[in-house]
Amino acid sequence: MQTSHHLLSIVTFLPLVGALFLLFIRGDDASVARNARNVALLTTTATFVVSLLVIFGFDPGTADFQFVESGSWLPGTTISYRMGVDGISVWFVLLSTFLTPLCILSSFGSVEKRVKEYMLAFLVLETMMVGMFCALDVILFYVFFEGVLIPMFLIIGVWGGARRVYAAYKFFLYTLAGSVLMLLALFAMYFEAHTTDIQTLMGHPFPESMQLWLWLAFFASFAVKVPMWPVHTWLPDAHVEAPTAGSVILAGVLLKMGAYGFLRFSLPMLPIASAWFTPMVYTLSVVAIVYTSLVALVQEDMKKLIAYSSVAHMGYVTSGIFSVTPQGVEGALFQMLSHGVVSGALFLCVGVVYDRMHTRDIGRYGGLSERMPRYALAFMIFTLASVGLPGTSGFVGEFLVLMGLFEVNGWVSLLAASGMVLGAAYMLYLYRRVIFGKLVHADLAEILDLSGREIAVFVPLIIVVIWMGVYPSTFLEPMHTSVATLIDNVHLAQAGRGGLLAAALR
Repeated sequence: MQTSHHLLSIVTFLPLVGALFLLFIRGDDASVARNARNVALLTTTATFVVSLLVIFGFDPGTADFQFVESGSWLPGTTISYRMGVDGISVWFVLLSTFLTPLCILSSFGSVEKRVKEYMLAFLVLETMMVGMFCALDVILFYVFFEGVLIPMFLIIGVWGGARRVYAAYKFFLYTLAGSVLMLLALFAMYFEAHTTDIQTLMGHPFPESMQLWLWLAFFASFAVKVPMWPVHTWLPDAHVEAPTAGSVILAGVLLKMGAYGFLRFSLPMLPIASAWFTPMVYTLSVVAIVYTSLVALVQEDMKKLIAYSSVAHMGYVTSGIFSVTPQGVEGALFQMLSHGVVSGALFLCVGVVYDRMHTRDIGRYGGLSERMPRYALAFMIFTLASVGLPGTSGFVGEFLVLMGLFEVNGWVSLLAASGMVLGAAYMLYLYRRVIFGKLVHADLAEILDLSGREIAVFVPLIIVVIWMGVYPSTFLEPMHTSVATLIDNVHLAQAGRGGLLAAALR
């Protein structure tokens, strides 16, 4: 295992240093707001730069956890402070640190009240997100996993729209209810294996009957976080009411936490139960892909449309993970990264016109290509990436997932593929109504194109979307060994204990 001089701890807790600095900012409202924005942007940018050292120093040839840090946390218990990343988690650390400074920069013109507190919440949120992907102790993981709720609850509830309090409480209660069951499952695993170390638990042979209950407890938490149908109803409300940057992080990173949980806990620790429940996951995933795509087609609110599209796209992720094939799992991981960038960019596109017109109603727009050609170009790139056009990031992940699904279940692959057609329908419908046509609304005649700050936000996102689509091996190669090891271990466990049942169910 590759060790480091606390590199992961630095990446994780550097945002907290900026948050502490924010607490001591004093002055009039204007100077406090200006300094808070600058400190938050500087801190998150520095965190992203440091996180690049993780990916540059990562060895793709081993499945071991790297940059491992270990130390005492709660004396007298087996609970310890253990951090590390492998090919499954390393990219999500980078995704979190990449999107956060863009969120901060995008908020410069849209957040005017309680700016210091807003930036403080985002810095704490970044620490929780990065820490969750690095944690190698189940209790430490749970602390970070649940810690995300607090700053996001405040971001939605304080800086959101008219129904922000309702949306914030719905988000909080949905996710907390599932997480309580996960905590009980973690306690049960501790009393069975006498350890909280994630690496040790991955190799512990939990009894098959116990696996079923543990799997359902984890599923209750992870399915809400993804979110899977039918526990997805909190997501549209949260997206609609959240400020733009809150929607970006919610779609870009927080939705990935549930899928990451399936890869870190459900599959490696509970392989027999995973085989038992794979048909259920396939069914819920296909329903999410088809049903929420149809719901997206009839939306008149731009944010709601993109929110429902997120549920559909995450359906590919969950089905790919439980295909337990190299193409399916790697495709799911790639789709998670792509969706994090593309969906975040689409919410930023909505935020641009909302800041100018203060409405998300699709019918209030039209003909923006005449007044906002740069915006139309950026919006087009992200729309085509969401559709899955070859040459963009969206194509690679969906293609690999469908390949992996076809190996194990052709019907599931066929039904999932229908989502690509529906996705093209609702996204191109959205783009046509907003960008093309005649500019009939008088108040759009003076609308301004992208500013320099907004261009600075979109350019990195466009580069990543094209890079992932044209040269996906950059992102796939670090995953290969870890994914192959995960799949081999799952298949070995299923073959040794209940293998015939697992094969029959698949």
